[in-house]
Amino acid sequence: MLGRRLQLATRPFTRGYAPKWPRPKPGTSERPPMRHADPLVNSENAVITKLSDEDLTFIHRPPPTSPSPLSYSTNPVSPLLRPPKAPTNAPLPPLIRPTAEKPQPERASDEVVAEIRRLRALDPITYTRGVLARKFGVTQNFVGMIAATKKTTRKPLIRIRDASHEENRQKWSERRSLVMTVRKKRRQLW
Repeated sequence: MLGRRLQLATRPFTRGYAPKWPRPKPGTSERPPMRHADPLVNSENAVITKLSDEDLTFIHRPPPTSPSPLSYSTNPVSPLLRPPKAPTNAPLPPLIRPTAEKPQPERASDEVVAEIRRLRALDPITYTRGVLARKFGVTQNFVGMIAATKKTTRKPLIRIRDASHEENRQKWSERRSLVMTVRKKRRQLW
């Protein structure tokens, strides 16, 4: 008897969840169906007109995008349509990227362009794109655009450059040579 009482005392008597059985009968539910309020009737802009002799009700609600009768082009209601105010001294938001802060380089004058072309044609080995770019404060791409070397002059320059590169490659260690060979092979398989 005492054991039975302890069993009942330790067992919970209420369920914390809905039981699976018995289920409600088909077509019924435990909760009444949800009834939403009519948006036309409950709108503050709706104009309701009732006709008593025909038992009809007319509900007119203007669209939300229709212009307000108080809005004029000289004094618009929407702040988006108002003309801009005088500029203020408020701080501007930060720039998106740091390179945007860099000022644009000044345009090179015609005399500078003529001098770059003359020096490049005079001696392209001494006056390389990098040397001329530093001397005149322009970019190397700009020097390449306005003073490109002729094809007949370019081929020996490329041979000289490749020879100096090959000379530097001879100084590489065995491991570096292996790594560069594997990299070159991997690039071919792309």
